[in-house]
Amino acid sequence: MKKKISVHFTIIFLYVSTFFIYAQEKTEGQTYSPAAKEDLWYKNSIIYNLDVDSFYDADGDGIGDFSGLKEKLYYLKSLGIDAIWLSPFQKSPNRDNGYDIEDYYMVHPDYGTAGDMVAFFHLANALGIRIITDMVVNHTSNEHRWFQEAVKDKESKYRDYYVWSDERPDDWDKGMVFPGVQDKTWTYHPEAGAYYYHRFYEFQPDLNNRNPKVREEVDKILGYWLWMGVAGFRLDAVPFIIEDPYTGVEDPDLDFGMVSDFRKFMQWRRGDAIILGEANVEPGENKNYFGDDGEGMHMMFNFYVNQHLFHSMATSDKSSLEKALLDTQDIPQISQWAHFLRNHDELDLGRLTESQQHEVFAAYGPDEDMQVYERGIRRRLAPMLDNNRKNLEFAYSLIFSLPGTPVIRYGDEIGMGDNLNLPEREAVRTPMQWNDEKNGGFSIAEKPENPVIDEGLYSYDRVNVALQQQDPGSFLNWTANLIRIRKQCPEIGMAGWELIDTGSPHVMGIRYFSGKESLIVFHNFSEGIQKLKLQKKSFGEKHVSLFQNGVNFGTRGDFYHIDFEGYGYQWIRVIGGSY
Repeated sequence: MKKKISVHFTIIFLYVSTFFIYAQEKTEGQTYSPAAKEDLWYKNSIIYNLDVDSFYDADGDGIGDFSGLKEKLYYLKSLGIDAIWLSPFQKSPNRDNGYDIEDYYMVHPDYGTAGDMVAFFHLANALGIRIITDMVVNHTSNEHRWFQEAVKDKESKYRDYYVWSDERPDDWDKGMVFPGVQDKTWTYHPEAGAYYYHRFYEFQPDLNNRNPKVREEVDKILGYWLWMGVAGFRLDAVPFIIEDPYTGVEDPDLDFGMVSDFRKFMQWRRGDAIILGEANVEPGENKNYFGDDGEGMHMMFNFYVNQHLFHSMATSDKSSLEKALLDTQDIPQISQWAHFLRNHDELDLGRLTESQQHEVFAAYGPDEDMQVYERGIRRRLAPMLDNNRKNLEFAYSLIFSLPGTPVIRYGDEIGMGDNLNLPEREAVRTPMQWNDEKNGGFSIAEKPENPVIDEGLYSYDRVNVALQQQDPGSFLNWTANLIRIRKQCPEIGMAGWELIDTGSPHVMGIRYFSGKESLIVFHNFSEGIQKLKLQKKSFGEKHVSLFQNGVNFGTRGDFYHIDFEGYGYQWIRVIGGSY
């Protein structure tokens, strides 16, 4: 008995010690602390997002599966990624890419068995790759058993699992997630004799997360998948999970305590598990989700920076991005931003002004069929940047150098294109292109469920993994090298940072602090040549270029002179200096 108490005390002591070591670091200009980095693994990981059904089909039925995903783990390991974020793979009618879940505990039969999934989890863990799964607890499918029971019987315990109104609410057509496609948020159900609430499509009724019984069900779901071996959850639509729709659709009351409750439950079950939250909110709301002391979500996607980044790229002016970075800088020390360029959804521009939106649309989505939901662009990155290699490198170097954790969408490492003939967001969810064989090597089926890109500039015979693996100068190999460089710079994920006044509206500089050293990263947002002049005494006497393209670095007198070609970038390790 004494031995067990001693072991438990040691574990608690180590955990508390690590917390206080990290908490004592400065919030402004803090240095990178190696002591805490393993415990905060999410701050320095490369996250790779994929859809099981679009990655690799092992059984030849035209749909990707867990057995196929398992086969491709060695490819992902060679790329250098640390964690895989899986889009929903549970049983679903698949009317919204799996986000309409019918059974939270059952693997979709098209993707294989639970045994196939566990075999995939096992190999991933053996290779040192963590698994993060999408968790959709804002709503279910209308085919979920809970909703079916709720509709049949007003006295059923499941009735209060959802949000109902006997009369049509005044705001029944407000607060839609998909304007232009969706026309209401309250829908009448004749069998139930009442209106039910749905932030998303009408086949996705919202769960009533104010009901303690629903919260218990959510805990069971989280606990089950943690027990199965996942390292965390990408929590979908967080603001809608915690809202009280009875207080109004457009400005509802929000229960932020729910977020910290999720975290507490998870950490009792698995101490290193994380929540990666989807919350597209204004900077002033960030701490509500992270928590004052980081007791909320571990990570959030930085949608605000994402949108302003595209505005800066569209206008060749760094100011929009710089302001967004500063506006989102003040977060708890143990919290983290996830930075991305494109993902499985549209590029949402809702946080930009109307004039800023017009500038981004003009640059990256000028045609009507490239736009969706009135404020979004439904394209992959390579087509948005006209498949310009210099621009693609610039964009990825930039996103990997921002303070936070980078997230890659599958296929973007080879510059995959989109299929605008597909509806809405399906345009960016086409199958992975492995080689120039039938269906791009994705499937031997005669006709995959989701069509591959087989014509034009982004056809699988022109853009695929095998072709780029054979070319040392390919974008795939460049991306793998970028990942290696990023892993040599852990201060990007851990340390304090500041913007550098470069004297140019086009060249952005960030400095990260790391003890006696620092890391400085420059990016030229313009297509023209830009020149910087920096004093030696402030820049540092010793420096090593880690990663660069289109940059000339010279010394004249007491100054360093840095000349940037269009969209040039440089990562520099500096010893000393006084910025």
